[in-house]
Amino acid sequence: MSEKVVHDPLHGSIVLNGVFLEVLSRHEMQRLRAVKQLGVANTVFPGANHTRLEHSLGTYHLAGRMGSAIGLDADDVTHVRMAAMLHDICHLPYSHNLAELYEHRTGTDHMELARQLIKGTIPTYQERDDDMLGGTGTIAEALEREGISTDAVCDIIACPRSEVNANLDAFIDTADKRSFFPSRDHLHQIIHGPVDADQMDYLMRDSHYTGVAHGSIDMERLLTQMRAHNDRIVLERGGVTAAEGLMVSRALMYTSVYFNKTVRIAEMMLSKAAELSGTDMETIHLMDDHDLRNSLLSEGGKPSQIMRELIHRKLYKKAFSAYSIDIDDDQLDNIVRYSGYDDRKRLEFEIAEEAGVDYSEVIVDIPSRSSLLSSVKIGKTGVSILYNGRVRPITKISPVAKAIQSRDTFDWAVMVSSPDKHKERVGKAASAILDL
Repeated sequence: MSEKVVHDPLHGSIVLNGVFLEVLSRHEMQRLRAVKQLGVANTVFPGANHTRLEHSLGTYHLAGRMGSAIGLDADDVTHVRMAAMLHDICHLPYSHNLAELYEHRTGTDHMELARQLIKGTIPTYQERDDDMLGGTGTIAEALEREGISTDAVCDIIACPRSEVNANLDAFIDTADKRSFFPSRDHLHQIIHGPVDADQMDYLMRDSHYTGVAHGSIDMERLLTQMRAHNDRIVLERGGVTAAEGLMVSRALMYTSVYFNKTVRIAEMMLSKAAELSGTDMETIHLMDDHDLRNSLLSEGGKPSQIMRELIHRKLYKKAFSAYSIDIDDDQLDNIVRYSGYDDRKRLEFEIAEEAGVDYSEVIVDIPSRSSLLSSVKIGKTGVSILYNGRVRPITKISPVAKAIQSRDTFDWAVMVSSPDKHKERVGKAASAILDL
């Protein structure tokens, strides 16, 4: 059996053989070499040039270790490792930046798109590569030849069921009633759970490449304290401190990196350029970062201008913002009216018209409606702790975890940005329209 060892800066030697090596070598996976993990975050963190391929390898590696740690049989480990390798296979160029625009126009998210790509029901390569890749079989065919169920793998990738990230109060053992857990849910949780291979890898990897020290977690302790209990992944009592560290790291990385205001402005600029372009959303999953960049540059007009501004780091500036802590309920209700995609775009048009600037020069960033109304916090805080034979949510045991769970994901309710030369006019227009 052919075997290769990949040297990873986080995990050391990652071994690939058999069907895993075959899938990694396929064109669908190799596209991820040119898709940055953090999109345009390198405009703020110059070292953030790592890719989705690196992250996919790391998640594959950790998923295998998690499967062994909780005692999965060989068949389950194989399916989970394959799901981990393929979980980001349909990330669009620049990763999450265009996800909202894509889902709005197509009604499909990247995880469902992954199912279609794996099964070959949509194109898997660009027409320019037909001479090289024409006649290539599907990933599904490669999996089925090795006795791996394509549907099982795709179900793990496309998991996000409400149970996985739900508050654990509904699942806790009581003196007279044992918790009910969805069948085989522990397989999903290796990719999508409160303590999963996906987030462990991206927190450590993003911290490493951005130079932000908050992503350090005690991965070895988490793995040694991990168990499968009633079909759910839990941690023994001895893993509480490591879980607290994971939750703190995630919260701080969201604040420092993922929701950094300048990063958000750069991301919204890229989305605006794609929105104004003639980019075909039905085939954008075949493009990498270079393809999209060159496409926008060659289109001319506003898409090209915004892309060039990103390249030269001529970023829009914050023209107006309102913070959740500073506004009353009536003001919040007014902002919530614009939280949907179409409504937010309408607000951008209104502000642009009021300010006398082009629509392309106004960007509005508003958290989701649910985040604004119910103060939804950073997800995946429902860590299960096995304590004296009973499952407890970590927030019942750890004051640190309880504090993190109550921490706001966003500190702003609305942020409006524009080119520096229009900042004052756009800010006044936004304030007037939003009545803030």
